Amino acid sequence: MNKEIQPEYVNTVIKCVCGNEIPTRSTKKDIHVEICSKCHPFYTGKQKLVDTSGRVDMFKKRYGDAGSAK
Repeated sequence: MNKEIQPEYVNTVIKCVCGNEIPTRSTKKDIHVEICSKCHPFYTGKQKLVDTSGRVDMFKKRYGDAGSAK
């Protein structure tokens, strides 16, 4: 392995906007993420619905509850 071309591998902390911090090693320092396993809906079981410009309400008005599971 040629040490001249290899990036520096350092200890770092991945920081999520929810406040979760994950210590790891990486070639980058200070990694910031918007979502992690602590706040992701798949892992928490809580669905967060992001409604941009009323599209969900527009869908419900147009199609009713056709999208809900029976």
